Amino acid sequence: MFHCLWDIYLVTVILKILKLYNFEKRRLVIKIETMKNKYFRRLFTLIVITMTLFSSNKVSAQDKSLVVRIARLQIDSAQLENYKAALKIHAETAVRVEPGVLTLYAVYEKNNPTHVTVFEIYASEDAYKAHLETSHFKTYKSTTKDMVKSLELIPCGPIALETKSK
Repeated sequence: MFHCLWDIYLVTVILKILKLYNFEKRRLVIKIETMKNKYFRRLFTLIVITMTLFSSNKVSAQDKSLVVRIARLQIDSAQLENYKAALKIHAETAVRVEPGVLTLYAVYEKNNPTHVTVFEIYASEDAYKAHLETSHFKTYKSTTKDMVKSLELIPCGPIALETKSK
């Protein structure tokens, strides 16, 4: 992801330059004659240096402060559909209104639907603590307290957090 307008501008400029040359199937194919062109080589070098100097390092800095958790729950089978509805509302609200809630993925096991796993990523420890104090989280907890038979919270450390945008 780009973290500032400057990054977006630089990538746009590079893509416009590359469109002038052979850019096929996401692989850059630059003819040898083109690389001999001093102007192109200097411009390309300048763009690479500029992107290196002015690119934001927020992603790697944020990775160190991310709070990543897995919640494993077992839900009362008689209340499973109500639980799913409450969790869906909670997750959608948290991601929409809390800037520090980066990811909330909730899934159930197909062969054992009462086993639910929630993968959570928060921007920081403060964002996680703030999330626990929100009205929608407190509503979720009070609504689902009799639906949850067991809960295991597992703190995790990020290795690779990759996703494609929709």
